[in-house]
Amino acid sequence: MAGNNSKLTRSGADKVVAGVCGGLAEWLGWDVTLVRLIYVLISIFSAGFPGFIVYVILWVIMPAE
Repeated sequence: MAGNNSKLTRSGADKVVAGVCGGLAEWLGWDVTLVRLIYVLISIFSAGFPGFIVYVILWVIMPAE
C-alpha cells in the first residue's frame, strides 16, 4: 500500500508541526492536504483528544527523514 517511499518517516520539507501528516502522505502516495483533512475530521469525530494522542505517538515513533 506504500506510495513512493517504502520507509515511513516524518517529512522534513512538508511539515506544519512535526511532519507526521506529510510523512504519511508521502508514504501512502496521497496529497498531504487530503491526509491533513482526514486527520482533522477523525480528531473532531473522536472528541479531539484521541487524535492528539495518536499524533504525539506517531511524532515520537516515526523517525525523521
